[in-house]
Amino acid sequence: MNNQGYQPRRRFSRGSQSQHGSGNRSFRNNSRQKNSVDINISRFVSKARPLEEEKPYEPKNRFVDLGISDKLKNNILNKGYSLPTPIQDQAIPEIMNGLDIIGIANTGTGKTAAFLIPLIDKVLRNRSEKVLIMAPTRELALQIQEEMNGFAMFLNIYSAICVGGAGIGAQLSALRRRPNFVIGTPGRLKDLAMRKALRLDEYTNLVLDEADRMLDMGFLPDIKALLSRLPKERQSLFFSATMVPEIEKLISEFSVSPVTVSVKMRDTSANIDQDVVKVERGANKIDKLHDLLVNKDFSKVLVFGRTKHGVENLAVALNGRGFKTVSIHGDKTQANRQRALRAFKDNDAQVMVATDVAARGLDIPNVSHVINFDLPSTYEDYVHRIGRTGRADKKGNALTFVEVR
Repeated sequence: MNNQGYQPRRRFSRGSQSQHGSGNRSFRNNSRQKNSVDINISRFVSKARPLEEEKPYEPKNRFVDLGISDKLKNNILNKGYSLPTPIQDQAIPEIMNGLDIIGIANTGTGKTAAFLIPLIDKVLRNRSEKVLIMAPTRELALQIQEEMNGFAMFLNIYSAICVGGAGIGAQLSALRRRPNFVIGTPGRLKDLAMRKALRLDEYTNLVLDEADRMLDMGFLPDIKALLSRLPKERQSLFFSATMVPEIEKLISEFSVSPVTVSVKMRDTSANIDQDVVKVERGANKIDKLHDLLVNKDFSKVLVFGRTKHGVENLAVALNGRGFKTVSIHGDKTQANRQRALRAFKDNDAQVMVATDVAARGLDIPNVSHVINFDLPSTYEDYVHRIGRTGRADKKGNALTFVEVR
């Protein structure tokens, strides 16, 4: 790649508007009726494939050779980045050339840095540039900001985090400081725009992260409302682990001739041992879970439940049995969710019980096991849940509780 840096190439939006397997042994989960499907239990059983099957990726570029600010390069190196991952290697040059991008890559492959690095460099070259980043969950938004703070250290580039579940006063104050980056969830961003605290017409750069998850969570109307108020002349970047027709339609409405960068080199679950835990109907599932958690190998366990109430009750029960447990779900305040996530990341808690709010985007190192205490609604949800283990080319483990007669 040459060293000419970011090449401005404005994009105009086109408009301003707004399979799963089945079998005899299957289940149906009605907690999310519109997405509930039958899933063959055999799909929850699979041995991890040997990691050496895949040849190491050889990047075409190195971070030190990119045509970006030397100070930004130093921050990248200080964060321990040496060679770009596939999505970074292929997406960063296209973004620096001003193109609209559709980036498709497995979770945990460095998508965040793939868009942050070129956009930070873009702002360094033109301080009037403003970037709007949308994420499906508060945790992912905060994770993006944390990553950005590392890349932007000593560069005098600031961000505002705008998410629900947190006091809006501090967010209004942060926006008044006119940051170059605003990172938030669709609902809170829409609220701030309606209050005229967020001037969407100023944002000539858009990132939609985990686009398919936002669709699953019902954010599509809010996203369309926000995108319709952005400048027609902008650069739009869409990142996702999967691509579905609804997202393809959204992209076609709000971008022009986007370049697709797809680097899904192996299934998310390829390096994860998967199995089922059979529970007789009427038996106490918590006893089964207890018997698993006392094993030494279950050192850092993420347990997924279906409902907020069920997740909280399970966390209380596990704490009562002596397991250091935290929980994350939509009824907890943002501060409590962050404390729980930090305790789990820092190994101060052995178990984190969560709804599907924790199934996507979160980068939690060294999760030894993912346990589906309650069945997921779709096979895609299952894949995203278990993708929290077996990250960074490490072997993972996933167990799914299945009721049997």
